[in-house]
Amino acid sequence: MKQGSNQTARIFFALWPSEKIRDAIINRRQQLGQLTQRKVPDHNLHLTLLFLGNQSRTILPALKTAVDAIKADRFLLKLDEFGWFKLSRVAWLGGAPAESGRELIEALASISTTLGMRYSQYPWSPHVTLYRKVEEKPVFQQPETILWPVHDYVLLESIPGKPYKVLYRWKLG
Repeated sequence: MKQGSNQTARIFFALWPSEKIRDAIINRRQQLGQLTQRKVPDHNLHLTLLFLGNQSRTILPALKTAVDAIKADRFLLKLDEFGWFKLSRVAWLGGAPAESGRELIEALASISTTLGMRYSQYPWSPHVTLYRKVEEKPVFQQPETILWPVHDYVLLESIPGKPYKVLYRWKLG
């Protein structure tokens, strides 16, 4: 499926920070300095739960209906470390996964599988990407902890050259 066509959407489930949490993430990113020219735009900062990639738009109503039935608890996410993924060359702010978050991802993955959707199957490592194209591991200092009370999650669409678009939002708890 071709990305950006009217028939497909590049989508993913994510935690979408409140203005207060977004500001705290931006503040922590500033502690790193300018690692690369590929800083994630402030308006796109998020924490991915499950990346679905390019999917037919025709599946979106069924996906929403299925996800509407999920009953999941609110949880507290603790962002307390900087890190770097060598293969994807990104610097990030993250922390340990919360059990309620893992359960939510399992439910989202199960629904996606049932609907015949293929998706990235990586163990959940909660992180907010701050910079892309970071060629070497930076020297990190310990950031001040951000406590993120997670009350909801979203389905986002990535449209090249534009801010992420919230397609649907679901409440937790």
